[in-house]
Amino acid sequence: MTERNPAAEALPDRAYGSGSRARRRSVHSHKVTIGDIARHAGVSKTAVSFAFNKPGRLSAETTRHILDVARELGYTPNPVARSLNTRRTHALGVIVPQDIPTVLSNPFFAELMSGIGEVCKVEGMSLVIVPPMRGSLVEATYAALVDGCIVTGLSAEDKVVRALRMRRIPFVMLDADAPDDIASVQVDDSRGAYLAMKHVLDLGHRRIAIATFEPFTGRVEDYTGTLRHRFSGYQAALTEVGMLLCSPGIHVIECSCDVAGGQRAFQLLTKLRPQPTAVIALSDVIAFGVIAAAHCAGVRVPEDLSVVGFDDIEASHLLRPALTTVRQPTREKGRQAAEMFIQMLHAEGAAKPRHVMLPVELVVRESSARATR
Repeated sequence: MTERNPAAEALPDRAYGSGSRARRRSVHSHKVTIGDIARHAGVSKTAVSFAFNKPGRLSAETTRHILDVARELGYTPNPVARSLNTRRTHALGVIVPQDIPTVLSNPFFAELMSGIGEVCKVEGMSLVIVPPMRGSLVEATYAALVDGCIVTGLSAEDKVVRALRMRRIPFVMLDADAPDDIASVQVDDSRGAYLAMKHVLDLGHRRIAIATFEPFTGRVEDYTGTLRHRFSGYQAALTEVGMLLCSPGIHVIECSCDVAGGQRAFQLLTKLRPQPTAVIALSDVIAFGVIAAAHCAGVRVPEDLSVVGFDDIEASHLLRPALTTVRQPTREKGRQAAEMFIQMLHAEGAAKPRHVMLPVELVVRESSARATR
């Protein structure tokens, strides 16, 4: 049973109505403080603090009266001071390794944020994007005014993860091979990549370009997380037809993860001899750029060049030709990560970290066809 503080809850003898009229006549030339509210409401400063931060310590009538007075006086709580009192910011941070314009240019991120946002809406939390600060993502991680984070695009060995451990706030990793003590949500990247490569191989393609967003060293084991799993999947499908990632007909092209990167990838593959008959892109937006550049160059998709993406973002089926791609449940991934974070936040460290693997599927559309050369 909640303990009451009679002194803190004491209300003025005058009727609320007359006090309200007096407050409306009062003109304040300074910023309203909790002392002003306490004086006009006839309660202690402690009671005012409880009304805003711990309303359960007061009766419903007293809390309502204090909040009504504060509203009439035009009081605006200081969010920083309030977070110091409650030790909560009611904000969830999403850590991203790129700058905000780059992040927002990728529709995949918008779908991911939509899933996270569904949970934040229910929980009454705000959503904060945390990009590098002055070039340092670690500095941004320490400075972020959030109750916890969802980490995207980083490995478990990254300095940012160590910084989050030092802050002792709950966090969930996306698309990373997290250790047992860090919660994570992944999709089956290896399976998705295998399906994409097997699809073009089954169509008879043997000259294939892979458009990736990091340099390929030639060794799958040099990578972690998403890239490692996807290249492992590509390799598994190639092995079934007696080929390898280093086979003469297979080329790995590095490009940025955006439409411009895909356009750059197309320009690079046109210089290869013999030219590839299929492109497998590590993201749909890269595939969009490849198709756009091919159209401008008079290269027909899929008659001259088959293109396969990864993500199945909403625009993929609207593209012409509609994109063949690997569908991952992007919104669901964001939603599950946010729900996992909320469980950890409420448990205050008592919850055991969970690891979730979500399925993928190949969606065959118009951008891929049987090899003719």
